[in-house]
Amino acid sequence: MQTIYKKTKSDVLLHNDIPVLTYTIHYPSFTSTCSSDTAPAISQFYEIQSQQAEKYCREILYPQAVENAMYAKDNDFPFHSYEFLSDYVVTYNEDCITSLYIDQYSYLGGAHGNTLRQSQTWDFQTGNQLHLTDFFPDVKTLNNTIFQVIENEITARMKDAPASYFDDYSHLIRGNFDMNAFFLKPCGLVIYYQQYDIAPYASGIPEFFFPFEGCKEDASS
Repeated sequence: MQTIYKKTKSDVLLHNDIPVLTYTIHYPSFTSTCSSDTAPAISQFYEIQSQQAEKYCREILYPQAVENAMYAKDNDFPFHSYEFLSDYVVTYNEDCITSLYIDQYSYLGGAHGNTLRQSQTWDFQTGNQLHLTDFFPDVKTLNNTIFQVIENEITARMKDAPASYFDDYSHLIRGNFDMNAFFLKPCGLVIYYQQYDIAPYASGIPEFFFPFEGCKEDASS
């Protein structure tokens, strides 16, 4: 079993005493009863990720925010401070398996921000990440099975909300499919797509639940 601790990096970056960028990066650190070696290595994975995210904020977003702030001042435009927020959600943590996703939200002064999702599922006994093929062992039919389920689900959803997906969703669910875009839940797994991959911004990050055989948990939980 894994015990999970939340760690945080955050700062408010100024230019001429004006806050132009605020960032908050939450990330997990682990201890585990499954192995004495794997938890530190997996924790280091997220420590490195957090360092990379902080470097991105300071070296990429901050100069952009300063340039935007200076342009707004010179042209009497309102300036909206940039924001970067990274947070994680643990979706499964039983025995030696932990699954989670990380949502990185960026607001760059426009009409709205954007969210990018990443996910990992870990076997703390071995220290390895689990892959979608570990749960769909028949690789030859994996894609067709997934796409048919997703397509049927979208068709059903669009009966209640016709504009919730792009018209060519049947093509997009195949063209934008990412084998790494999944996470576990106690009774199945969720496959997701990024914003704009298959649906408008208002639909958020589309998720599709695949229950494990014989499981009684409701798909919406």
